[in-house]
This record gives sequence, C-alpha cells and structure tokens, in this order.
Amino acid sequence: MNLNKSDIESLDKRYRATLINSLAGVRPAVLVGTKSASGQTNLAIFNSLIHIGADPALWGLLIRPATVRRDTLNNIQETGSYTINFIPAELHKAAHTTSAKFNDEISEFSACGFEEENIEGVIAPFVRSAVVKAGMKLVSAQDISLNGTILVIGSIEKIIAADEYLTGDGFFNPEKADVLTCAGLDAYTRVVMAGRWSYARPDQTVQPLEF
Repeated sequence: MNLNKSDIESLDKRYRATLINSLAGVRPAVLVGTKSASGQTNLAIFNSLIHIGADPALWGLLIRPATVRRDTLNNIQETGSYTINFIPAELHKAAHTTSAKFNDEISEFSACGFEEENIEGVIAPFVRSAVVKAGMKLVSAQDISLNGTILVIGSIEKIIAADEYLTGDGFFNPEKADVLTCAGLDAYTRVVMAGRWSYARPDQTVQPLEF
C-alpha cells in the first residue's frame, strides 16, 4: 500500500473508513450511558475517548456529525449527564450490538443484555457489569468545522473501580481488568502490558515500574 492524498480520497467510502479508523490503532471501547429528559435510557459504544487533562479531570468524546438522530448527544445536551463504562472483553458482541439503530423508545440496555445501575448523584445510568464506571458532567460541546463532528468535553464527577486493578501510585492496569479495546469500528481486542517505565530524563536510566 502506497497511497497519496488523491488515492485516499478516491477509495470506496466504506473501505476508506475501515482503513483510516483501524490504522489509528487500538483504543478503549467504552459504553456511554445516557438518559433523556423524559427518562428514556440509551447505551452506545464509542471508540473515541480522549484524555483532555487531569487537573481538572476532563475526558473528551468525539461524536459523529448530527446529520441523523444522535440519542447520546441529544441526551447529554438535555441533561448534562452521562456515564463512561469500561467493560470486560468477553462482552464484546453485546457491546458491538449497541451500535444498531434501535427505535428511540427501545433502550439498548435491555435490548443488548446490559443491566442499568443507578448511583446517587448521577442522572445517567451506569452499566452494572462495567469494571470501571465514570460519572460525567458536560462542560463543553465544540463543533469541529473541518468535518462536522462534535467534541464533547466532560468533567469526571465520580470514578468506581476495584482496588485490585490499581497500583500504589494510581496506575490502572487494563490487562488485569481485562478491559475491552478495539481496532477500528468492528474488531475487538484485549490489552497485554509490555512494560511500564519511570519518567525519562537525559541523564538517568529509566527504571521499571509496577503494573
């Protein structure tokens, strides 16, 4: 494969989407839970979680253009609340199924076999079987004029995770938790840790860290 810009632009639309999306590499596959102002719950899989910053604690979520019904985006904008759920890799088929276009009166929670968990202080529902649960509050929804996508930035209001997946310095080990990850839009993977190293300085040799 040796493609220039014009070659890429002339590719079949589906082929191009699969190629560019999968070349971006392995990343978390998270389930985003929301609830509309009328109380209808929704669950959708995303592969676009972005670390924005730790102080304050912010995550971003890139959402496709609102040219069709986007229940996740609509619910976030209505209530300002959503959850991000990291789930076990074994649930990849059920997680993938949440991407189907169900009628708006059907909740993907029940349709795809996930149980809702309501936690005080968070409007949106969590996934009960998630290994990491994050309660989010909408801070900003920014239009990306280049392609019409929307960058949803939220503050992390709550984190729930088992202590066994954390090291003493706060590192979360996705391999121990068997967190679901993905490559592209339809291929699901597991994490295998290759190593973890101390902060690199020109005059020091890096040291292995616990993971």
